[in-house]
Amino acid sequence: MNYQEAIKFIQNLAQNGSNLGLERVRRLLALGGNPEKALRTVHIGGTNGKGSVTAMLTAILTRAGYRVGSFTSPHLHSYTERFRIDGIPVSEERLASLIAEQVPVLKEAARDVFFAPTEFEIHAFLAFELFRREQVDLALLEVGLGGRLDATNVTLPEAAVITNVSLDHTDYLGKTFREIAREKAGIVKAGVPVVTGAQGEALEVIAGVCRDKGAPMIRLGKDIWWDKPYLDGREQVFNLYSSKTRYYNLRLGLPGGYQVPNAACAVAVIEVLAERDFTVSEQALRDGLQSVHWPGRFEILDGRPTIVLDGAHNPAGAKALRQSIQEYFPGHTFVMVLGVLADKDREGVVETLVPLARTVVVTRPPNRRAGDWKVPAGTARQYIDKVFLVEDVGQAVEKAVALSKPQDVVIITGSLYLLAAARAWLLDKKYGLKSL
Repeated sequence: MNYQEAIKFIQNLAQNGSNLGLERVRRLLALGGNPEKALRTVHIGGTNGKGSVTAMLTAILTRAGYRVGSFTSPHLHSYTERFRIDGIPVSEERLASLIAEQVPVLKEAARDVFFAPTEFEIHAFLAFELFRREQVDLALLEVGLGGRLDATNVTLPEAAVITNVSLDHTDYLGKTFREIAREKAGIVKAGVPVVTGAQGEALEVIAGVCRDKGAPMIRLGKDIWWDKPYLDGREQVFNLYSSKTRYYNLRLGLPGGYQVPNAACAVAVIEVLAERDFTVSEQALRDGLQSVHWPGRFEILDGRPTIVLDGAHNPAGAKALRQSIQEYFPGHTFVMVLGVLADKDREGVVETLVPLARTVVVTRPPNRRAGDWKVPAGTARQYIDKVFLVEDVGQAVEKAVALSKPQDVVIITGSLYLLAAARAWLLDKKYGLKSL
């Protein structure tokens, strides 16, 4: 079974779409010998920033000499990106071999139609099994959707993170901040410390769950806080303070002002782990934050024009992107490539980002949830006159570059699926991209 055959096998075997619940994944894990029970983990939830926090923790912990597994979603270019050891995606051959070995377990799990696992549940099982075999010191598990009923919520972690709570996936998680926060707080376990940057009503819900379960809560802005960062080239420099120590002149390799709270989450988790037999020097922490790389999150490609890739797919992400654009590129004019899935708050994303641009190219995210991909163009025309429709993502990026002046900034955003296609096109054109 080669890599393509292995991925096809999973796609053909699995249930389609999202189907929240823990019964199927627990049955699958039991059939596979419960590999999750052999692992020490950190569970990372929230609306935005989960992947960035995972990347920061990986960078810090590997600098400290630990073997780290990370399970994230979705991927940009390859399924292998979901399964990383020490920040490096597993090879296609390794993933195919793992899937081939698990075929009997996966077929048995799918035999009963009522308990047939979803594709994400199979991915979670494979991640647990891979990390067990690789004997990682710590597995970082990013929540796929929500928390309470997510397939990753079968572990008793060393620490949990709820980065923030915004209105997203409302068809699955609820229509209000309180309802969504309740779902995300489902990852809180008795006695396990929780790091969160949630605010307002969402914070009230999470704090209540933590009290009920006796889980210590580390709150961003109260228990760990920071000075306003300044830019040194593309790096952000800032002081970070906690109840335990002070970190002066930390340098963060990920651009974008919204990454500083994510860094605070990561540092808070490191401080929790220090109480659980993980030794991380301050130098390892500094080196990890400075060297961290996470593709597609305010990823800046130097050229003429400069290109910025960011997966802002909801209004909160769009607001964070807008703030970062204004901070990093004052006085510039912008051309935007925009594509938003139909099940997202298209209007909220458009009204937040489009007024920044003088020209927008609306395109179709390559995903079955794209729906009528032209809808954002109508909303965009309420704010600017120059709006173009180009269905193919590569051609949309090419159009945006052609419409730009050398000193302009091209912003590509709206969906991670759009981002993946645009990034692949830019890689093919060798437009200044780092590898994954």
